[in-house]
Amino acid sequence: MSDRPVFVVGCPRSGTTMLQLMLHSHPRIAVPPETRFLIPAYMRRRTFGDMRLAQRRRALAEWVAGDRTTKFKELKIDQDDYVRQAVEGPGSLGSVLGTTFRMYADRFDKARWGDKRPSYVKQVDYLLRMFPDAQFIHLIRDGRDCVSSLKEMPWYTHNSFHAVSTWAEAIDAGVRLRKTMPEDSYYELRYEDLTDDPSTELKKLCLFLEEDFDPAMVSPREAAAVAVPPHKVWHSNTHGDVTRSRVGSWANRLDAWEISLCEQVLGERLEANGYELTGAPPASKAHLAIFQKTAQKRRASRMRKNMRDRINRLREPGPVGALLTTTQRALAGVPQQRAEEPELADRSL
Repeated sequence: MSDRPVFVVGCPRSGTTMLQLMLHSHPRIAVPPETRFLIPAYMRRRTFGDMRLAQRRRALAEWVAGDRTTKFKELKIDQDDYVRQAVEGPGSLGSVLGTTFRMYADRFDKARWGDKRPSYVKQVDYLLRMFPDAQFIHLIRDGRDCVSSLKEMPWYTHNSFHAVSTWAEAIDAGVRLRKTMPEDSYYELRYEDLTDDPSTELKKLCLFLEEDFDPAMVSPREAAAVAVPPHKVWHSNTHGDVTRSRVGSWANRLDAWEISLCEQVLGERLEANGYELTGAPPASKAHLAIFQKTAQKRRASRMRKNMRDRINRLREPGPVGALLTTTQRALAGVPQQRAEEPELADRSL
């Protein structure tokens, strides 16, 4: 049976929370509420230092468990116990961070853990450095529905131009991952297909994960009470049955100029993923100019972050890859533990 980590990625508002709950409803997989420490810890790894040193593991674990930005409390695991296990565990960045998720899975007596954060779709390279055996599930939804939903979220402080860019970036990242990652590590499915026929799509997903399908995955309402914090009112739909009621609702939620912008700048991507265009009039030159400027600024920001990471890789403070799963240890060259051989029978008898 597999013990590989599972990451759910995609554009925000594409149904990733619903998929998280479906996976959490599986008897062998635990996927917690969103955390916010994996990428920040990775980007600050030089500050935290060499994880082969117990005091550095302790410092990182105490930051994960104690900093208010990490959302550690939503995992509902004991802080002191986590710090202890991190200090006693393997000396690598991924091991210290992965211990949190392993302990979360232990809460439910499950063998595998996952994590869900849409922005991970653009950070897969970082995650693979920490968890080299990870599997990634990219949930894709009609970009017009994602844009219309994003602009209504209380936590989304950007405008529609940023929302359009966010979907384009997720789709482009998926294209790159599809071309470069092994088939057993990257999987795509559409929100519309998942909500239309959950059983069929989840059976195919379970084949990818090397797990048996469990019917409980189709009705994840019970998991929502555990894995969706009450304050996240924008995920209220996850507490009911799987529904297609929001599919195509962008037609009544976007302004005419937003539909034109989406279909002009996202048109090829939409059609490539099976979404039909309405034939809306072309976007205005002013709107196109704002979008292009927005996309360029976002692209420049990503390039700066990637450049900093490339520089940091030249002077790693210590091991990065986790040593918590069978495959992780094998990739690192750690010998497999053998079960004790049974005592030989007395041949003189």
